[in-house]
Amino acid sequence: MVRGLERRAIFRDDTDRHDFVARLAGLAAQGNLTVYAWALLPNHAHLLVRTGNRPLPRSMRSLLTGYAGAFNRRHKRVGHLFQNRYRSIVVEEEPYLLELVRYLHLNPVRAKVLRDLHGLARYPWTGHSALLGRVARPWQDTTTILGQFGPTPTRARRAYAAFVAQGFPQGRRPELQGGGLLRSLGGWQAVTALRRGREAYRGDERVLGSTAFVAALQRAATPTPAAPPAPTVAVLCAHVCAAVGLTPAQLAGGGRTPPAVAARAGIAYLWVEVLGHPGLPLAPQLGVQPAAVPKAARRGAATARQWCEVLAHLQES
Repeated sequence: MVRGLERRAIFRDDTDRHDFVARLAGLAAQGNLTVYAWALLPNHAHLLVRTGNRPLPRSMRSLLTGYAGAFNRRHKRVGHLFQNRYRSIVVEEEPYLLELVRYLHLNPVRAKVLRDLHGLARYPWTGHSALLGRVARPWQDTTTILGQFGPTPTRARRAYAAFVAQGFPQGRRPELQGGGLLRSLGGWQAVTALRRGREAYRGDERVLGSTAFVAALQRAATPTPAAPPAPTVAVLCAHVCAAVGLTPAQLAGGGRTPPAVAARAGIAYLWVEVLGHPGLPLAPQLGVQPAAVPKAARRGAATARQWCEVLAHLQES
């Protein structure tokens, strides 16, 4: 969705509209966008597209910047044409694809630019006429939409026209244009079904879709934090020894004091069981024979929480 600055017209005449549509057609022909539905109103435009072989922001920047520059030159004006950045919503295909095709194409009737569906069928500035077969627009993906309505073009167009006619009395539909929870859950019915105080939903005003769809998008958009680097044997020994009041040299000397026994158990458990390293390189650091390392690791497992807290503190430092 893109709107004119201060609600001013962004299309003054058919030359403007032809220019905008030609630029949109060029992006579609290059595979940058798949265009399912579109509607041009005097001061705003709606597009229903699938991102193609380059990111949506790049395609939209190419479309809107190029059009605004040409508009200003043609009408001898300067300054911004559009109100801020375009506004985009990610849409869950089922069940919203066909609903949005219908809703977008009915925009000129709702806005009273056209009187009725007969005028809409002949109106060249939406994708509706191409879906009806009235206007040839090879860059618009009509096959995907008509394929939802019937096995042959004739039957599909007849069923599509009936589908649009059924939506004509519905007027403005806030669940398709509102924000936040209303949009994310797919309408008032879903919102009112929530049990007060026990809501289990994900809402995002940038998304039109179910709770599961919103949650999946949020997970995909959240970067996974990098794992902290694993400590070396020497660093691990130093921290565990400090936790029990020893020095690494005392530990390597082979002493059998209770702190030394505890330190060996903690180091062996963290090194072998938590960090997944082999125990052989650890034996000289602990002052024991290699065969003693697995036994020490098993002893350390009995107080695993204590040693894991030491490791967590080490990784945070």
